[in-house]
Order: sequence, then structure tokens, then C-alpha cells
Amino acid sequence: MVMLYESFLCGRTVFGYLYPAYECFKTIENKQKKMEHIIFWCQYWILVAVLTSLERVGDAFISWVPIYNEAKLAFYIYLWYPKVEGTTYVYNTFLRPYIATHEEDIDQLLSQLKITLRETLNFYWHQASIHGQKLISEISQFLNSQSAASMDKEE
Repeated sequence: MVMLYESFLCGRTVFGYLYPAYECFKTIENKQKKMEHIIFWCQYWILVAVLTSLERVGDAFISWVPIYNEAKLAFYIYLWYPKVEGTTYVYNTFLRPYIATHEEDIDQLLSQLKITLRETLNFYWHQASIHGQKLISEISQFLNSQSAASMDKEE
């Protein structure tokens, strides 16, 4: 059972990430870049980022469903398979309208997250500076005491 699970993870890595990354590479490196190919692969990677983020939460709740890993693998293949190009359908039908409707809210949330992150980093930087100064002071005092002790022994 574990081996089967690992083979699906490997399959998802190959067909969900490596093959599309290689196709994206070929599109970028192609001398005659076609904008529709670039747009397609950008949409694919946007969907993969969203799906990967959602599965961090969702896997805990639905990973017990039979053939769940097989379905995920099939969905990744559906997204890039040339005859169906599911990326275009999923992106234009679901993701794009949702984000367009909530874009202002998302921008506001991201702005708040940036402010919170900046404040948090400043707080921890300040705390690290204080502890660093204390540590340097303690090391300096220790070295001075060791130096004084060795001088006393020499006298």
C-alpha cells in the first residue's frame, strides 16, 4: 500500500510538475514564442499553486477517499493534456471569475499581511539586536575576567 502511494506521488511529481516545467521551458526557449502557449503555462502554474495550497488543508479531510491520489494525478494530466487543455477551462470558468470578483478584498488582505509581516520582522530584529548586544557584553566581560585572572596568576 505504501509503495503504491509513493508511486502516485512520484507520478504526480513527474506529470504534475516536471513534465509541465519542461514544456514551459520549451515554450520560453522557443525562438518563435507563441503568446497563447505562454499564457496557457502561466495559467497552469497559477492553478497548480492554488491547488497545492488548498491541498495542504484539504488533504487532511478527503485523503481517505478511495482513489484520491489517482484522481489528483488524473486532474493534473487533464490540466495540461493538449487535446482538452483543461487549464484554459478551469482557469476561465472558475478561478478567473472568483479572483476578479474578490480582487479588491485579496489586495487588501495581502496589504494587511505585508504590514503585519513587516511589523513582526521588525519586532524580532529588535529582539535579536537586544539579545546580541547582551551576548557580546557577556562575552566581553568573560574575556576580561579571564584576562584579569591570568594576569593575577602571573604576578
